[in-house]
Amino acid sequence: MCTPARIGTEVSLSSIDACDSVIKRNESTHCVTLELPQGPDEVIGFFLRTEGVAYIHEAYYFAEVDSDLIRPIKLALSTTTFKKEAYIQPNIELVKNEILSSDDPIAGNFHMFVVDNGRTLDASVLSDSGVTVIPNKNVGGSGGFARGMMEAIASNQEFTHVLLMDDDVKISTESLSRTYNLLSLAKAEYRDAFINGAMLSIEKPNMQFEDVSYVIKSGAYRKIKENLFINNVEDVAENEAIDVEVPHAYGAWWFSCIPVSAIKKNGLPLPLFVRCDDVEYGMRSTPKFMTMNGICVWHEAFEGRFRASVDCYQYVRNFLVMIAMDDCASESMFLARMRRNIRLQLRVMDYNTADLFLDGFEDYLKGPEYLAKADGEMLMKKNGLKNTKLVPIDQLEIDVSELNVRPQMIGRPRIEPESPDLDKRDHRPHPFRRVWGFVRHNSVRFWRMLPYDRHFLPEGMLKSSPKPIFYSGLTCCGIYTMGAKTLVALDREAENGAVRHYDKERWIEVRKRLKMLMRKHREQGREIRRAYKEAKPWLTSWDFWNSYLGTDLKLKD
Repeated sequence: MCTPARIGTEVSLSSIDACDSVIKRNESTHCVTLELPQGPDEVIGFFLRTEGVAYIHEAYYFAEVDSDLIRPIKLALSTTTFKKEAYIQPNIELVKNEILSSDDPIAGNFHMFVVDNGRTLDASVLSDSGVTVIPNKNVGGSGGFARGMMEAIASNQEFTHVLLMDDDVKISTESLSRTYNLLSLAKAEYRDAFINGAMLSIEKPNMQFEDVSYVIKSGAYRKIKENLFINNVEDVAENEAIDVEVPHAYGAWWFSCIPVSAIKKNGLPLPLFVRCDDVEYGMRSTPKFMTMNGICVWHEAFEGRFRASVDCYQYVRNFLVMIAMDDCASESMFLARMRRNIRLQLRVMDYNTADLFLDGFEDYLKGPEYLAKADGEMLMKKNGLKNTKLVPIDQLEIDVSELNVRPQMIGRPRIEPESPDLDKRDHRPHPFRRVWGFVRHNSVRFWRMLPYDRHFLPEGMLKSSPKPIFYSGLTCCGIYTMGAKTLVALDREAENGAVRHYDKERWIEVRKRLKMLMRKHREQGREIRRAYKEAKPWLTSWDFWNSYLGTDLKLKD
């Protein structure tokens, strides 16, 4: 629990004579400077109230700081893209028009590196003195960000910080300016801190989803802050008041600013392709974090974006690597969670997803030599063939009229598009709803723990009529689905789906494979974990990444 944030008191301008003349003589303008009070408040601001029509020509905050206290900052923005022209090209234009062409100090101390893993951008057209587009082989997010770090450090511009940013985000260049200014004014305690920007939802642009998170003992992720609505002054104050300095904290790389000194000290990312690269870097670096209202990006929500090749294979393999190298969670608890997840996928006859969990586990057990040589692009294509392919329900091989779909069967009622309600405070539900939510959540957890599975029943007891379920993640079957030999996995809107059929042989095969891999882990797990820890300096080194990327970039002291 955090202490309720305090909001600065209102300051009156009624004593300033210039205000009257602005109202009476609109042909003239006056500059009004208001000194804001110093105090313990998280947010300080002012209101303007007029008795008639008034026009504001320009307004801004500024600080008077001794020039000796301003740090020289040189900021490199590194973004990795893979065929996301709809996002990356507008972001490049924003940077050119609003940062590099501005009169602000950042303009002469900023460069944008675009690492093009898809090799689909016209580098000669988009590159100039302030932007460099770098064609790169597809080495995933971790490889792209490693390339961006290396290009920045190897350049002749002597950058002090590298800002990592996803390609599929919408940005406000004010976030870049605030980052630069915050770095310039950071005091000794925060001179080596990481700055992490918040992720706001594109679908609901006034809602902050996350800024800094952390890893718990079981290997799950937790947000430090609940959803906050940044158009509400109380939430803005709360956003500044909450302490983000917690054990095992990390900042996601949709917007993460890292000192070059930290990169030289802690090394480059691990070659994980996607998933856990940003989490692992936070575990390894254990930095202080700075966050600030207004330093953020807008990103599509993660709900309903389940891809087993990423969310199962990449997650299991990479998280186990991270546990081995950084001791950030309990390996035994993580494996227990993995086994539970496999059991849940078998319940809903998603044999391919269960296989992908085991594929990730098996490849982890191959040791660091496998990770160092793995072709991430090939693996993604191969594993992608096991992803659930949703098609419009009228194209399914069964008669969908038999499904009798109800919204509660697939997780959530359908929500029609609407404009964001800027005054809505739905992150503070009525106490009864909070209690009901707690009961419902824990009843679902209990239901998942029960060892029911249709595969334990004689096949003759199962019915052939299809039943609908939600396609994604940790599906919890309702009683009405338990005796069905055919399930139709639907998205939340019940517009697209995939048919799953009972296959006892696949079920037996997956269970046998799990036992075999667990036995191998019991016999060799300690040795494998030790090998990863010993390989960590090499896998994060400049020489390794030059070899992996096929580059010859020089590390400057």
